[in-house]
Amino acid sequence: MSTNALFNVAGKVVVVTGATGALTGSAADYLATQGARVVYLGRTQAKLDASLAKIRAAAPSAEVLALAADVSDRAALERARDAILAKWGRVDALLNGAGGNQPGATITPDKTFADLDFAAFEQVVALNLHGTVLPTLVFTPALLASGSASVVNYSSASSARAVTRVIGYSAAKAAVDNFTRWLAVDLGRRTKGGVRVNALVPGFFLGEQNRRLLTNEDGSLTDRGQTICRQTPFGRFGQADELHGAIHYLVSDASKFVTGTTLVVDGGFGAFSGV
Repeated sequence: MSTNALFNVAGKVVVVTGATGALTGSAADYLATQGARVVYLGRTQAKLDASLAKIRAAAPSAEVLALAADVSDRAALERARDAILAKWGRVDALLNGAGGNQPGATITPDKTFADLDFAAFEQVVALNLHGTVLPTLVFTPALLASGSASVVNYSSASSARAVTRVIGYSAAKAAVDNFTRWLAVDLGRRTKGGVRVNALVPGFFLGEQNRRLLTNEDGSLTDRGQTICRQTPFGRFGQADELHGAIHYLVSDASKFVTGTTLVVDGGFGAFSGV
């Protein structure tokens, strides 16, 4: 198989949850420019409409679809799946990018674990873990029917290491890693490689949710931002487009014998002891 064929994603139907987010939105846009048929899933129709307007302006020939569906709402996900199958007849890849954090599930410097808002902790776990498992559950029959499909879960640099403060998010993403391995084994054995399941592990990327934690109003780094950059051999935060190559690889046939892995894109953060 030629290199071009290995990485060809043209015509693949790719569903992206959380597609109005900074990292996942960038990934959805990128795949659309590569010829994939991309389904933008998100909770807010207005944001979805803005995302579609943006990609259609940048790539008028892109085949894209926007559907409102909360990743915690099974009925909405099933309606979205049925609409996709009615339009394109298949689903070849699922990017589980919906996620996020809440202040109550974060231990600020002036608090201790005893101050944890457990309700917020539950909500963060539900969004990041349940919001990965449920869409996968809903779309698995369509992925099985594809014959050669890929699931890409979004993990985090905080899943395997103790990153201070983000207790709820870290716990949920660690569970996503475990779920990735479990499902990779289960589906791999059942399909003999027909469905692959892997996790993308971004390092630290600036987004609206963490910007106030990592940068000051004047754009300079907070103490936490400086610590992260010191811990990252590249000495900076990542850019959204620096995830595109890893995502393209995991969605394409270039990764046909890859499953149950976590693909780390973190500028060396996880490799550095800090010494």
